[in-house]
Formats: sequence, C-alpha cells, structure tokens
Amino acid sequence: MHEYSIVSSLVDGVERVVAGHPGAIVRRVHVDIGELAGVEIELLRTAFTTFRDHTVCEKAELAIHPVAAEWRCPSCHREIPVGAPLRCSECHRPATLVAGDDITLARVEMEVTDV
Repeated sequence: MHEYSIVSSLVDGVERVVAGHPGAIVRRVHVDIGELAGVEIELLRTAFTTFRDHTVCEKAELAIHPVAAEWRCPSCHREIPVGAPLRCSECHRPATLVAGDDITLARVEMEVTDV
C-alpha cells in the first residue's frame, strides 16, 4: 500500500513548514490529489490517521481536495473535453495531460506562539 509512503512524504513536508515555528501545533493539512494520481482516498485517510501519531501532524486533520484531470493539445493548447478522444479535433495531435496526476501539499494550518 503506497498510501503510507505518500503520508510519510506529506508529514516530512509539514515538518519542513513547521521547522521555522518552534512549538507550533498543526491543525489541518490540505492536500490536492489528482484523479489520475493512483491514490485510494480512503486508504490515504486511514494511513494518515495511523501514521500521524508521534509526528507534528499528531493533532491534525487531513483535508483532501480532488483535482480533475485536464488534457490539452500541445500545439494549439485547445482543451480536450472530458470523455472526448485524447486527440485534438483541430490539429489531430495527441493530447497532453496538464493537470490531475499530482499529489501536492497545498497548505498547512497551524497555531503558532511566535507571532
């Protein structure tokens, strides 16, 4: 189950954000997940709940924001509609995936005492 390695990477990223704020408490971790990223959302939630103990995310909630796949023509940049063949109707070139396959740590909400 690669969701545990994804959570490990997310926690590492949160630790880098929190490093500049000693004593900060992470409340919510926002993650953008593309529909083609190959992630089972419920498994990711379970992995986060399991893995967060004894980390900076121990008290954090996981907020997942889905990102739809987006395809475009690499020549004329025309968007390819959902459900259409992955080929430009004008240029006849194969489409290029431009969004929807990434996993991104988008935002970390935390309480800090140093401000």
